[in-house]
Amino acid sequence: MHIGLVGLGKMGGNMRERLRLGGVTVTGYDRSPDVTDVGSLAELVAALPSPKVVWVMVPAGEPTRATVKELSALLSEGDVIVDGGNSRWTDDEMHHAELSKIGIGFIDCGVSGGVWGLKNGYALMAGGDSSDIAKVQPVFDALKPEGERGFVHAGRIGAGHFSKMVHNGIEYAMMQAYAEGFELLEKAELVDNVTEVFDSWREGTVVRSWLLDLLVEALRADEGLSKVAGWADDSGEGRWTVEAAIDHAVPLHAIAASLFARFSSRQDESPAMKAVAAMRNQFGGHAVRAMKEKEQE
Repeated sequence: MHIGLVGLGKMGGNMRERLRLGGVTVTGYDRSPDVTDVGSLAELVAALPSPKVVWVMVPAGEPTRATVKELSALLSEGDVIVDGGNSRWTDDEMHHAELSKIGIGFIDCGVSGGVWGLKNGYALMAGGDSSDIAKVQPVFDALKPEGERGFVHAGRIGAGHFSKMVHNGIEYAMMQAYAEGFELLEKAELVDNVTEVFDSWREGTVVRSWLLDLLVEALRADEGLSKVAGWADDSGEGRWTVEAAIDHAVPLHAIAASLFARFSSRQDESPAMKAVAAMRNQFGGHAVRAMKEKEQE
């Protein structure tokens, strides 16, 4: 099979290599001349056999929307566009509605695997029509991990990215739980070797996971994580997960709390906690520390 791949960054570049190792011919396009195979999207489309399949791996939002729009003018009836980025599922519905008018298929595919996907394979969650999925199936088979699992046709348009969004929301909560456990073990000063405790959990316990493996690797490289700033960004999918929970009246206690914890990490001095300290002082006479006292710690 021969496909086009747009976006050859960390994920896209590794996906191109894994596909080629799996016997899939890939023509890639990227704005960086150092990694691109062709000079433009038009050249990429011209290089593909029909029906043409173009997989898009560019940032969500306007970059993806602009790329899909440009491709729609270059492709023909029966061709397929796959959005493998972290787009919001509502964008998928919009793309499908526009592309279906001109007979171009569209698949939304949530992709998980990060920088390890080249070696281990990528978990793939696809949304779209079965006929379009069939056209791209050899690509899914080459990208996914070995074995029966790793690919799912999750449902209609939007189902792939919605599934990946929920996956990332769960990931937020899992990381937050490990992080809070780490902080408590460090703060209590009772455990001699926190890293070894986490390492002992990697076999035989119900909390073992790949995330735990990665945390142990990070702790071995930097005991106590003294070189890492306490700042954690969010990709947007955590927010979308909480918004979807509100729309469907689903209580997501852990996921919502983990998202808000990310926001707390960006505050050097929390205005909310200042208000809490002031109220405790007002109703109970509890001591309030001045900024100078805190800065001297």
